[in-house]
Amino acid sequence: MIVRKLLIVMVVFVFMQIKLSIADTRLGSWTEGSSAPSKRTEIAAAALEQKIYVAGGFSRPSFGNLLDFAISRDVEVYDPATDSWSATTPLPEGRHHAGMVAYDGFLYVIGGFAKSGFSVWRAVDTVYQFNPVTQTWRERAPMPSARGALGVTVYQGKLYAIGGYDGEQNSAATEVYDPQTDTWTTAASLLAPRDHLAVAAAGSGIYAIGGRSNLKYRQNTSVVEVYDPIADQWQYAAHLPTARSGIAAGVIDGKIYVLGGESGEGTFDTNEKYMPDEDHWVAMTPMPTARHGLGVAVIDEQLYAIGGGPSPGASFSWVTEIFTP
Repeated sequence: MIVRKLLIVMVVFVFMQIKLSIADTRLGSWTEGSSAPSKRTEIAAAALEQKIYVAGGFSRPSFGNLLDFAISRDVEVYDPATDSWSATTPLPEGRHHAGMVAYDGFLYVIGGFAKSGFSVWRAVDTVYQFNPVTQTWRERAPMPSARGALGVTVYQGKLYAIGGYDGEQNSAATEVYDPQTDTWTTAASLLAPRDHLAVAAAGSGIYAIGGRSNLKYRQNTSVVEVYDPIADQWQYAAHLPTARSGIAAGVIDGKIYVLGGESGEGTFDTNEKYMPDEDHWVAMTPMPTARHGLGVAVIDEQLYAIGGGPSPGASFSWVTEIFTP
């Protein structure tokens, strides 16, 4: 009788472990890649030609970067095929809290903050274009409005720069860049102006997710808006389950994954997936390392989370973690 009960317990235990394993698989898994060459936070990242470029941000303060207030010009390149890092031509000028996207064989670094006197919060309108063949940067037409901590994305051949902070207040701007003509136009404004948000294009819309008010991470929001480029109209969508800012996002198979963030209580390891067709969020397997100000890029349906700050404010990491849905 005792043996029979033990067998039943063992079978139930094994069955539960199998169920948990299946559930974990459905929520995705994380692996670790090679550490980046330098520890940085508030970086920009984008994937181009099967490599990930990480630009700007704040470096860990040192004697060598004190005159630049630790604002970085560095551009480091991660190759997932070899799990290795290299360096390429630095930015023309240091930037932090900038946006970066890849389109038609080029990288674009848009807006951000630069130093001015004794401040590191001068909002800029600059657009830098990087040619990976010649490894050179050139300046393109500036945004109509200067801002940092904005979100950027690409949709149907146009670059969208959304929200941010202009040096005095939150921006509701939606400005659209045409790389073919090197010109900007202005689209409908956000319903809820904010900075440190994530922006991503999925399906037939562009999503502005989370963020904060006036650079204050104690004023995080869970607001999500979706933009219809045909109607030139924003409307609200299902709220982000966890109000957070200093986040980053990537799109895999039409789903948006939103990672990390910070608040007054600490940093987030949170990984939440949004399904546009259902207007619904699902909690996925958290990042191994909680952080904010990280860079996120997608290659071959894997999401790469790089760098960022492990504690609120000025903190730095070189972590590379890879999520497979």
